[in-house]
Amino acid sequence: MNFKTIGEIKNKLKSMVFTEQFDCIVAIANGGIFPAQLLAEQLGLKVELLQINYRDASHTPVRIKPELLSTIDFDVKGKNILLVDDRVKTGATLQYARQLLSEAKVLKTFALNGAADYPLFDEACFKVVQETTQL
Repeated sequence: MNFKTIGEIKNKLKSMVFTEQFDCIVAIANGGIFPAQLLAEQLGLKVELLQINYRDASHTPVRIKPELLSTIDFDVKGKNILLVDDRVKTGATLQYARQLLSEAKVLKTFALNGAADYPLFDEACFKVVQETTQL
């Protein structure tokens, strides 16, 4: 398995250019929370959570299809939204999230890894690790 450090991810994020101006970030919880927070710091945007579940922590499907686990308590109507997830494998979760957020004016996707409008990486699966410092 390949590894990426948080520093590598942050450095690559700094070089990303977004052609749209977004009103907020919507993170698919739980996997999208970490990359959404990094993007929020960089773009100065608020993060909203979309509680969708399809796979377990090892990315094995645990449901027939993605399901909404809690009500959506934020408004997206007419807004430019950046939808964030950690990894896009089949695209089923992003497709379902797009349906749920269909009232957005603009809806673009971001993923740490996989097919998205803005992919940070598009390669074999990798694990994120913290850097260690040498004394």
